Amino acid sequence: MNSLAHRRYLKMNGLGNEIVVLDLRGSQLSVQPGEARAIAAAPRTRFDQLMVIHDPERPGADARLAIYNTDGSSSAACGNGTRCVAWAMLDDPGMARQHGDTLVLDSDAGRLTAARAGERLFTVDMGEPRLRWDEIPLAEPFQDTRRIELQIGPIDAPILHSPSVVSMGNPHAIFWVEDPDAYDLGKVGPLLENHPIFPERANISLARVASPDHIVLRVWERGAGMTRACGSAACAALVAAARKRLTGRQATVTLPGGHLVIAWRESDNHVLMTGPVELEYDGVLAPELFAGAA
Repeated sequence: MNSLAHRRYLKMNGLGNEIVVLDLRGSQLSVQPGEARAIAAAPRTRFDQLMVIHDPERPGADARLAIYNTDGSSSAACGNGTRCVAWAMLDDPGMARQHGDTLVLDSDAGRLTAARAGERLFTVDMGEPRLRWDEIPLAEPFQDTRRIELQIGPIDAPILHSPSVVSMGNPHAIFWVEDPDAYDLGKVGPLLENHPIFPERANISLARVASPDHIVLRVWERGAGMTRACGSAACAALVAAARKRLTGRQATVTLPGGHLVIAWRESDNHVLMTGPVELEYDGVLAPELFAGAA
């Protein structure tokens, strides 16, 4: 029997971004890519991101996060999922082991803090954006990542071109458009995600600046596909817009699933994301789920 069988999970969402939270604290268990794919393939546990909580490995942290995409690949950051983890660790009767309103979480993107901001509303400090071409990373040098040379479509009439690029622990390309709904993101998203300029692939966003404090966004998520919300993409879009002087350093970002408030704090260069979480149901992982996992 698979070692993950019968483990309790939470099915949650952050603005419709489908999240499964799995608590492996107190064990030596980990999730393998094939196991993540198997969990994602089951209708009841389908996720955009699987958030796995492990015991902390460094002083000062409450837990360590491992994050998986639908295709089993790892992700360094997931803002919507981190908010769900914060609720689980602070409020869920089966997972909460501590009191208070703040958590410190280690991830592959670095140390994150999450703080309660209201009823099922949390703020996550996503850390500093990475703006150099080799930090994002890109396959070739660009001195100004506010606008890089990349286009899709005919050379004299490209469908999309000149994105801004930012890393929030994972790579993001933001294309500035007049109407994000006017494009077949399901078609161009995977082409751009896997473009050779992105050696680690990239999250692809279509963004419209509606006003100096409002951005409208659609996202094709690396390793997951079309998504109703992506917290790190919202953070990347705000940073990119502020660098291009299209917005200030704080804005509401509207995604198909709802609204996030993003602030790029000038005092320490950190990006803060505030938004809601929702618990849909809980359950246990059925043994037959892993019959074909490899």
